[in-house]
Formats: sequence, C-alpha cells, structure tokens
Amino acid sequence: MRCLIPLLLCLATPLSAAEWALRPGDQPFDADDLAALPGQVFRYYDDGESRFWANGAYAYTYSAQNGGGTAWGSYRVAEDGSVCVTFTNGNKRCDLYVRDGNRTLLITEEGARFPMRP
Repeated sequence: MRCLIPLLLCLATPLSAAEWALRPGDQPFDADDLAALPGQVFRYYDDGESRFWANGAYAYTYSAQNGGGTAWGSYRVAEDGSVCVTFTNGNKRCDLYVRDGNRTLLITEEGARFPMRP
C-alpha cells in the first residue's frame, strides 16, 4: 500500500514501473504472461499457493505451517503490469511477477521477494 499524503491517504495503487525494486536479470511478466494468469497456480517455498481464475477470482491458500485457510478475492492487471488483488475482507495489494533466469518471483510494493517452486 502506498501513502500519497503521509497518514492521510493510503491507497492500493500500483507503483510505476520505475518504482518497483527490480534487480539485474528481473524480467517482469509481459502481456502474454499476464494473459495466461487464468488457470495458473503458483506454489511458494513455504507451501502457500496463489491461484487465478478466468473470471478474475483469486485465492491464496496458506500452508499448514502458517495456519492453513484461504484468503479469497479478485484480481486485475494494472497498467504497469502488476497484479492487484482486492480481498473479500477489504485488504488490497499489488505485486509484480518477474522471471530471473529459470526462477519466477513475486515482488511486493515494499520490495520483498518471494520465489516460487518450479
């Protein structure tokens, strides 16, 4: 989440392409990659999973070690290529999916990097 006016206006707006914490070798998903999101399941190294549906539905299932359960929501692709999710509980976030060599990673707006299992 970005605060445009500190402590007054915090919005789940995507960063501009220049603001994402990219590293050398990071290649953001292109239009074809983003169009292929429906039906995709991304598995992370903590055993959590992100799942995308063709109707714009999204689910993140937490690993058993993180309490299990599923957070449901809907997603959209922003102009900068980030993927923004609005959860049913009202929380919002935008993340950038990138490839770095053979690895696929999710980068949060704060710059945290979460690699996915191959």
